[in-house]
Amino acid sequence: MSRTALVFGVSGQDGSLLAEQLAAEGTVVHGTSRQPAGPFPNLAALGLGDRVRLHGCRPDDIDAVRRLLDAVQPDEVYNLSAQSSVGLSFAEPRETIDSILSATVAILDAIRLSGAAIRFCNAGSGECFGETPPTGADESTPFRPRSPYAVAKAAAHWTVATYRESYGLFAATAILFNHESPLRAERFVTQKVVRGAARIAARLAAGQAAEPLRLGNLDICRDWGWAADHVAALRLMLRADSAEDFVIATGEATTLRDFVAAAFSAFGLDWRDHVVSVPELMRPSDIAVSVGRPDRAFARLGWRATTRMPELVHRLAAAARTAG
Repeated sequence: MSRTALVFGVSGQDGSLLAEQLAAEGTVVHGTSRQPAGPFPNLAALGLGDRVRLHGCRPDDIDAVRRLLDAVQPDEVYNLSAQSSVGLSFAEPRETIDSILSATVAILDAIRLSGAAIRFCNAGSGECFGETPPTGADESTPFRPRSPYAVAKAAAHWTVATYRESYGLFAATAILFNHESPLRAERFVTQKVVRGAARIAARLAAGQAAEPLRLGNLDICRDWGWAADHVAALRLMLRADSAEDFVIATGEATTLRDFVAAAFSAFGLDWRDHVVSVPELMRPSDIAVSVGRPDRAFARLGWRATTRMPELVHRLAAAARTAG
């Protein structure tokens, strides 16, 4: 019998990539969006326009979620919805916390009340750890969130654990460190850098002046991976014998400075001629080092990130050239 999956937030980067992987394996994919009429550029870019059955549903509306579960009868539910930008969470703290935590509680409670044997995976975040040791954070590392986004993700993480332990649900959190693809919006720094480098290179090639790219703290270190790699771990988590939380990361940290250098080099430019670091773009409580230690994911799921920063930049730059 075919498997049925329901993906909350199917139109985002992770939701679209997950839908692509699920559909490729023969799973029937249903997805939600707050605006079911679209447009859905990510789904279209992946050729999924007619392969995902779309539903309008607010994931924080438990009655709507319950009706959707009854209609779809999924075997698996993935929650990839809500506001996903750390930077934006400082400007909209209440909205960010509400969108993340309320949706997680509503979906879990709807699953609990349905009584069905539904497996649930929630998208967590490495931001929950705050500053990590240079050797990386694993599943036993304490959370010390330092942004409204991370506070909400930490609360959602423990909510999932509570429903797993108290109600016996198959519920798990993927503690995802940074993961990128061409489907990312430009408000994320990796795309801001790569697309900025592409625009500067194009203007210079046309004999035009180019404004410098303005960034914040270039010394931060992040664990940047390829989004399709990370999303694949979610499927493996729900096919395991038992529900567990897993750190999903490359295990390697790169400074933003090195990422910027690689991105501009991909367009034949020296970043030092085109980038300025400005105080107003630095976050109120930025994390210096954020890196994961994914040993458990490899040992128990057989999962390992296959793409590291240099190849990641190469792929993002190639996509930016194609986009023009």
